[in-house]
Amino acid sequence: QRTRGAGRWRDSSYTHPSAPFFIFSFIIPPSDMMEHGKKILMIVMDGLGDRAVKSLDYRTPLQCARKPNLDWFASNGTSGIMDVIAPGIRPGSDTSHLALLGYDPYKVYTGRGPFEAAGVGLVGKAGDVAFRCNFATVDSRFNVLDRRAGRIKEPDTTELAKALDGMNIGDIKVVVREATEHRAVLMLQGRDLSPRVSDADPHALTTVQTSRPLGPDAARTSEAVNEFVRRSYEVLNDHPVNERRASEGLLPANILLPRGAGVFPDIQPFPERYEMSASGVAGVSLIRGICRVCGLEVIEPPGCTGGMDTDMEAKTCAALKELDRKDFVLMNVKASDVTSHDGDPSRKIETIERLDGMARIIRKDMPEGTVVALMADHCTPVELGDHSGDPVPLTIYTENSIKDGTMSYDEVSCARGALGRIRGMDLMPILLDKADRAEKFGA
Repeated sequence: QRTRGAGRWRDSSYTHPSAPFFIFSFIIPPSDMMEHGKKILMIVMDGLGDRAVKSLDYRTPLQCARKPNLDWFASNGTSGIMDVIAPGIRPGSDTSHLALLGYDPYKVYTGRGPFEAAGVGLVGKAGDVAFRCNFATVDSRFNVLDRRAGRIKEPDTTELAKALDGMNIGDIKVVVREATEHRAVLMLQGRDLSPRVSDADPHALTTVQTSRPLGPDAARTSEAVNEFVRRSYEVLNDHPVNERRASEGLLPANILLPRGAGVFPDIQPFPERYEMSASGVAGVSLIRGICRVCGLEVIEPPGCTGGMDTDMEAKTCAALKELDRKDFVLMNVKASDVTSHDGDPSRKIETIERLDGMARIIRKDMPEGTVVALMADHCTPVELGDHSGDPVPLTIYTENSIKDGTMSYDEVSCARGALGRIRGMDLMPILLDKADRAEKFGA
């Protein structure tokens, strides 16, 4: 009998009692099979999907854009549409990426705050509660005038975050870090804290909300949140950064509004779960945080900001470089979501055409045999200006893809593809199979 163990062949003779011949058995552990699988590149074009837009003659931005390289992947791959969470469910960028990576968000999602915190390098301990925040503009009555303070960004946010970091609310310590553009992270450290509190951020141009306890153990935390919001206004309203911004005709970032409280989840690391080495390339702190919490190595190429000014070519080249040393690479591009939230269909079309330039580089330089998956993490219709529960277009390309007749990468064309309509958690099993990494179910 000849068996394989620990990556080496070993021999032993075994004779069946009733026959004078040898039986040969080949036992190959899953981990050894995985070594020979193909590489996987998952490209998430944030908020790319859309609905029919009146000003575009009821077409989507994807249907209007000139995108020969994205269309090449569609015409040479296999396409479908995907309900990232479930039909009609509006995904957040956090829950959607968890689903795309194969984690059930209903089981592992504890709130957006911990992922934002991990994205900027804040790793909490048991009992710490993290929040996602916006620097915003309010008047003296705490009416929100702009939830993004004119899309303020670094270095202004760096200085404002420093002014709030280290604050104490009783025996509760406050940690604040700037994130991407107008975003920041708040972490509360102390005893008897709970993530079960409502948001102070009203998510609209209305009055700042009072955070309320959503459970019997959360009153202490909600009181701390409300005190922090009040004191953030006192500190920031007359801060030199905001005085300068006012003199330049810019909106002041005179308050920090928390939302999405959560504790750090217990997640099986991606490399352990799938027996693949993995990296994440992203400019947005939230996505970097998801990658870190899930055990992907985070790559931050210079010039990759997570905004409209991001260097897509640098990001693409970094992702392709990672494929030389890793089995799996996730690349997130945020710009298409930014234009969608701004409600600007023409700029969304321009962004799609920039994304097509990114697809051109991938088409030209991807390693031989790579499985490439092109998708959105959710739809952000420009006329809605927010996430929707519509399915997103999906194309999976391999050298041996069954070409299904799809000729364009857009919502309507992909819906006719051979992949049909799947859910986000179906994606990783499909990619593993396309990469020849799937384990057999049964004999």
